[in-house]
Amino acid sequence: MMAIDRFLEGRAAAQEARAGKRGAAPVDAVVLCAMGEELAPFLEDSTDPVELDAPGSSRAIRATVAGKDLVLVRTRVGLVNAAIAATWALLTYAPRVLISAGSAGGLHADVEVGDVIVSDSLVYGQADATAFGYARGQVPGQPPSFSVPADLVDGALAAARAAGVAARSGLVLSGDAFVTAANVDVYRTDFPTALSTDMESAAIAQVAADSDTPMISIRGISDLCGPAANQDFHMEVEHVAAVSARVVLGMLHS
Repeated sequence: MMAIDRFLEGRAAAQEARAGKRGAAPVDAVVLCAMGEELAPFLEDSTDPVELDAPGSSRAIRATVAGKDLVLVRTRVGLVNAAIAATWALLTYAPRVLISAGSAGGLHADVEVGDVIVSDSLVYGQADATAFGYARGQVPGQPPSFSVPADLVDGALAAARAAGVAARSGLVLSGDAFVTAANVDVYRTDFPTALSTDMESAAIAQVAADSDTPMISIRGISDLCGPAANQDFHMEVEHVAAVSARVVLGMLHS
């Protein structure tokens, strides 16, 4: 039995008990993507999909994918949209794990388009309460970063290796600003180890942490934030979303 299976089985009893208190039907995982293009690869491999009554402008489908009972959510772009969708999914379906999937911007100089970045920690890239003694990226009242269980990280990296996908784990930033060559320097200076940036994952991590639910971000790099002269800087979202989905499903299927 692989580490991801042991991890999920270890979570099952506690999650089912919590679901019983809320009247929810627990699922193996909730996968959250900002855009429909990022959700599409999961739907292509799904069976028995059922449309759910999701909040606001989000869309959700419950289906069997890779042998797992999943809720697939299109959150739309942004921290607030992601937090709303993640909160609804947690309260309604008591998943054993939340997964942020899709595309991201490459931040570290060594990251290339097409790579998959697996989060081992997440912070808000724009948060700055350092004047009050908080760490850069830390929201007051929250931890300095949101950590991902090592078993989830190891399972995702193992799935990437099995799929022949270039992947690495590390710090992921999230914020409401799209990071480009014009503003990337401040992020690289303040977070020199950060690998990628997106506009949803840290918000999902905060919601997950508040409910003691494991969370991981597994995203393909579609753009580089300030690439070097010899680097490709863009890859179609559909392509990197498919790569992200391949790793997510490989991790879940084990």
